[in-house]
Amino acid sequence: MKTKSRILVVDDEVGIRRGCQRVLEPAGFAVVLAATLQEGLDQIQTQDLDLVLTDVMLPDGRGIDLLPPGHDKDPDLICVVITGYATIELAVEAMKLGAYDFIAKPFNSDLLLMTVQQGLEKRHLSLEAKRLQAIEEKAARLTEEKRDLEQRDRIKTEFMLTVGYELHNPATAVQNYLLELVKGYNLPDRPRQIVRQAIERNQDLLGQVDGLLSLAVTREALVMPQRQVFALADALDKLLPLLQAQADAKDIQLRVECRQRPLVCANPDQMGRVWLHLIANAIQYTPAGGEIAVSLDTADGQAVGMVTDTGIGITPEDQARVFDEFYRAPQARERAPRGTGLGLPLVKRIIEGHDGTIEVVSSAGQGSRFTFRLPVVTEGTS
Repeated sequence: MKTKSRILVVDDEVGIRRGCQRVLEPAGFAVVLAATLQEGLDQIQTQDLDLVLTDVMLPDGRGIDLLPPGHDKDPDLICVVITGYATIELAVEAMKLGAYDFIAKPFNSDLLLMTVQQGLEKRHLSLEAKRLQAIEEKAARLTEEKRDLEQRDRIKTEFMLTVGYELHNPATAVQNYLLELVKGYNLPDRPRQIVRQAIERNQDLLGQVDGLLSLAVTREALVMPQRQVFALADALDKLLPLLQAQADAKDIQLRVECRQRPLVCANPDQMGRVWLHLIANAIQYTPAGGEIAVSLDTADGQAVGMVTDTGIGITPEDQARVFDEFYRAPQARERAPRGTGLGLPLVKRIIEGHDGTIEVVSSAGQGSRFTFRLPVVTEGTS
């Protein structure tokens, strides 16, 4: 509901005050009356006013002396001077004090209404201009704050990249040495158990480092990744020796079947991370003696990658959140307390950043199947 404009009429003549009231109230204005300078000052201090109509000559002073305190309270208050003694000197002084207009006595209702409406329109335009200026200033502040946050985010990303690269290579080397040790030597049971525990702990470390590194790289390059046309199976082939060794170390059967070797236009490193996270997750959450099946095929013009395991599975409630950053299902935390919860969210961001989709089908205790799809590039297409 629109609020009525409030108008103060200050005049020692009862006929002027009542006459203004009879004209203005039917026109939709709220009218407040005052007979003296002091009454007018009191109304200005206690009322929220939009416009003041004031006579010059009042019993206890000049009506134009209401203008300074009125503008002190509200700089956009419209003040109209009513006078029967208009002079150039009075007009100049009133304008200096901020008067908007004059009405000479006697005046009719049409002139009164026109002057009031024009004054209120000026007030509305002034307030609207200030509102727009405030919006522009707020937008400028938000832009500056956004720029500052982006700069901080860039610094954080650079730090994550530096730390990730510094830790990733030695952690990978240690993992390979340990896997070769347990695979190539017939160790006694106790040393073999120690080496296997070392492999598991180092794999946790490698997973966290890789999650940190992947998050940084994805934030840095996902918007405009350096893409090229290549066989999606190539990214998988490069990782298989390491992943096979990890599966063997846990006594997990890893089966890989590339029925097709579709071409995709994508960032090869990021596609490698997709395979790595999905298969490493399956190895991590599948008990010894379990099975993992990895397949690659095409369907409906899309490359279809699938990783299926016989692991701990995911409840329906947790399936809705497994792609949220840093979220880890309770059963996942129990099995691997030191995980980051970054792997699957990063996979989703990479896949969707390449115009693809990913979904999960799972049941608690019955294993999981992750399926991702990417557009296929036909040979000869640029």
